[in-house]
Amino acid sequence: MRRHQLALALMLLSGCVRSTPSIDVAPITSVTLHGSQGAVLVRVEEANSPAERQQGLMGRTSLGADEGMVFVFEEGPVTDRFWMKDTLIPLSIAFWSADGSILAIHNMDPCTADPCPTYGAPAPYVGALEVDQGFFDEHGIHVGDSIELS
Repeated sequence: MRRHQLALALMLLSGCVRSTPSIDVAPITSVTLHGSQGAVLVRVEEANSPAERQQGLMGRTSLGADEGMVFVFEEGPVTDRFWMKDTLIPLSIAFWSADGSILAIHNMDPCTADPCPTYGAPAPYVGALEVDQGFFDEHGIHVGDSIELS
């Protein structure tokens, strides 16, 4: 066993085995957005822990057409702000209140140099949904519409 571990370590050091960094991703669930054009289902990964929230979609090069990341703050309403530091793809974000009403929607562009702009809601919120930039506009989702976790 020890010999096997040593051989593997030597292979890794010599570059014979390439390892891709792993990102711990929560299971995919879904959210339903209710807007003027009807209901829209979005498959999402949930960022539960502070580390997952900090990582967000940084380093990703694409999202599926109806996919995103959801941030749920079960500890209660928060006023945290989001930014796009080291995020490679343009995103849109929606913040919602405890009753599921969307409080704010922002389009966010990638940022590679400080200071990066930050994005928040006009009032404390319990969740945020990040999707490809323009998704909310394309599906007729606006402030005052609602979101439902599935």
